[in-house]
Amino acid sequence: MKRLFRTCLLASAMAAGLGLSGPALAADGPGNDDLLNDAKSTGDVLTYGMGPQAQRFSPLDKLNPDTVKGLVPVWSFSFGGEKQRGQESQPLIHDGTIYVTGSYSRLYAVDVKTGQKKWQYDHRLPEGIMPCCDVVNRGAALYKDKIYFATLDARLVALNKDTGKVVWSKKIEDYKAGYSATAAPLIVDGKVITGNSGGEFGIIGMVEARDAETGELVWQRPTIEGNMGTLNGKESTMTGVMNASWSGDLYKTGGGATWLGGTYDPETKTLFFGTGNPAPWNSHLRPGDNLYTSSTLAIDPANGDIKWHYQTTPHDGWDFDGVNELVSFDLKKDGQTIKAGAKADRNGFFYVLDRTNGKLLSASPFVTKITWAKEIDVKTGRPVYNDDNRPGTPVGAEKGTSVFSAPAFLGAKNWMPMAYSPATELFYVPANEWGMDIWNEPITYKKGAAYLGAGFTIKPLYDDYIGALRAIDPKTGKIVWEYKNPAPLWGGVLTTGGNLVFTGTPEGYLKAFDAKSGKEVWKFNTGSGVVGSPVTWEQDGEQYVAVVSGWGGAVPLWGGDVAKLVKDINQGGSLWVFKLPKA
Repeated sequence: MKRLFRTCLLASAMAAGLGLSGPALAADGPGNDDLLNDAKSTGDVLTYGMGPQAQRFSPLDKLNPDTVKGLVPVWSFSFGGEKQRGQESQPLIHDGTIYVTGSYSRLYAVDVKTGQKKWQYDHRLPEGIMPCCDVVNRGAALYKDKIYFATLDARLVALNKDTGKVVWSKKIEDYKAGYSATAAPLIVDGKVITGNSGGEFGIIGMVEARDAETGELVWQRPTIEGNMGTLNGKESTMTGVMNASWSGDLYKTGGGATWLGGTYDPETKTLFFGTGNPAPWNSHLRPGDNLYTSSTLAIDPANGDIKWHYQTTPHDGWDFDGVNELVSFDLKKDGQTIKAGAKADRNGFFYVLDRTNGKLLSASPFVTKITWAKEIDVKTGRPVYNDDNRPGTPVGAEKGTSVFSAPAFLGAKNWMPMAYSPATELFYVPANEWGMDIWNEPITYKKGAAYLGAGFTIKPLYDDYIGALRAIDPKTGKIVWEYKNPAPLWGGVLTTGGNLVFTGTPEGYLKAFDAKSGKEVWKFNTGSGVVGSPVTWEQDGEQYVAVVSGWGGAVPLWGGDVAKLVKDINQGGSLWVFKLPKA
């Protein structure tokens, strides 16, 4: 563990300041209606997830399995310097500019046509930040004349989108207590909605909304039972019921970080945020379900109240964070159309819920080996545990009995976002096949220190592959096709009306597949592992694709035997743009 945090603390290198170029006056940017319409508009990419529901689907069809062979690189932009590491960002495109975040809390504005930098903002990171899982940043949010992003020292920063000048900077929480922030913000009704990171440090997860113009806090909703929310500067309501699922004072250090950010469904006017693992990992120290960890929360964007919740792993003892995105879609089944939401959880099950009330509709395995539970009981919504697959209780100073559990704590699917195609009615899920030796250890809470109470070693399940891109039918839970990859898949997925699915690999490739058959139809090597999320848009009658390249993230830091297998992958830090030229 000490080695891990020494590695992560490289992020404490001071940033190089602020470089400015480009126009002096800010033009009007996207408003609420533009953001809500992002999934249908094709000339830009205005939101993380390519629409608030985060289906990551574009109706563009110039690129298809036949024409994609003509997709060629246009330019590549380097993030520069020695600050490479994991690049997990998704670009935004608006009015001739690409906005993209980089590792170490950096933000760039780049000319779409030329790849020339317009401006760069380097956040000044203090000494002693404690990111658990590399110095990544997953993206920004655009609204009117500003662009917003979260930083590793747990701040939310608003910049003028045309100059890169800081408009306001607000503290989310105390980085010295283990808080950080890596997710792309979400804009809803003039509010910037964010979460927090730091579940491995015994923090309190939360979702908060700030006025997009001023940065002032509107509401805050803790994700651990017993903690009070706020609304307009005053206490509002308690999250859950005090000590209902947490004993004593454990709710004060309960974890449940909302480190992946959220999605928004305009049809039900609901935010969906996933919550992380309970703290510590040692489940014997915290009896009960430990609400609302390892869950999906449906939140009212007006006041932060919880409408409903669904807990995927009650009393989590394997670090199966429930942060993965809930993607809203219309489930057409048995002659009915249901307002549904789907989630590929770290615990290995693919869940379909009624997004109006959180009722479980189905839960199916999307990986080949799940040891911690026999199944998910659809009537109760709860897992049927394999009790002998929970790590043993420590005795005195001695660690508890070790068990081999699958999936590993890095998850059947980790942060990397899946995609949904309304055309094929399939989800495209980046999955990983691995397990872990895991055991519990004695632990006590200390502010700002790792709060795990567990040890582990991750191991691949198969000799020929770890990663698997899988097309899943949400009506049946069945896997329609799969692509197997030697290294873990750690990047996001894009699908299009042209019957294509794009994703990246640690081996450096951006790949395209036939969305119906899974046949690989195109690939390009970017020179470093691709762990970012690709996007597509149309400009001057040509279809473009962009992706960030740069190997890193949690796998090299936490991956155990898997980390050894991928140790020779080159790091990087660059933005690649491709297009299909006019005939």
